[in-house]
Amino acid sequence: MATNKDAFRDYLQLEKKYSSHTVVAYCNDIASFELFNSVHFDQENIEQVNYNQIRTWIVSLVDDDISNASVNRKIASLKAFYKFLLKIKQIEVSPLLKHKALKAPKIIQIPFSEKEVKAVLNQMQDAIGFEEIRNKLIIDLLYTSGMRRAELIYLKTTNIDLSTNTIKVLGKRNKERILPVLPVITDQFSLYLNERALLLDIVDNDYFFLTKKGLKLNDSFVYRLINSYFSTVSEKVKKSPHILRHAFATHLLNNGADLNSVKELLGHSSLASTQVYTHNSLSELKSIHKDAHPRGRK
Repeated sequence: MATNKDAFRDYLQLEKKYSSHTVVAYCNDIASFELFNSVHFDQENIEQVNYNQIRTWIVSLVDDDISNASVNRKIASLKAFYKFLLKIKQIEVSPLLKHKALKAPKIIQIPFSEKEVKAVLNQMQDAIGFEEIRNKLIIDLLYTSGMRRAELIYLKTTNIDLSTNTIKVLGKRNKERILPVLPVITDQFSLYLNERALLLDIVDNDYFFLTKKGLKLNDSFVYRLINSYFSTVSEKVKKSPHILRHAFATHLLNNGADLNSVKELLGHSSLASTQVYTHNSLSELKSIHKDAHPRGRK
């Protein structure tokens, strides 16, 4: 017999169209609270809890040195669950109705500089063979398109139109968008497709980017690839595909792109998400202002 938790999982997958990773995270958070509630309050039905029970869980998480940001994420999962129960009329009031999120410090992610990106691509200038050509194209495509890691992984050959130099990507919640391909990497597509065709004499796979065994890439593969190449030119603590996406947005804004255009390229649903990237542009503007204004020069 299906439970409310089963129905909630289906709701996230089918109606909200969340990624499998997000759905798993939500369900794990709910299961974690369910276990805590069972042990500490001898109550297995979390549909009928009160806020004091949830608050006790929050206190225990903080006592276990779980960061405020992580606690907030777990509570967001519970909030979504109780909001769903309200929607299907299983409860009348959410126990989290008056809950206020814990204060969490804003983490500023520093993007790769233009110099760092150029240094990596210069190192890969003479790429030969399937893996080197693929790796260079992955880095250049992430940097020139701003696509997410998952969008790159699930990119299929049918999503690429070299006649119009465009790529169709499937973003969050299955939202499609068309991204332009810069002429500077068009030739790289041709090189990679030639190498890929040789690989497909052995295997058959619709996904555009493949491992040397002809398999679809995974999250950790792309992360390790970016981390490995950028570790040779950057001392930044975090070197990931998201930092490269961050660099894409920041460099566009630094060079005069308007916020709405960057929003569309990134696939954000609101400007609020894109405005995170204006931090570094503001730093650039401050530097330009100080150097250019007569009162700023010593």
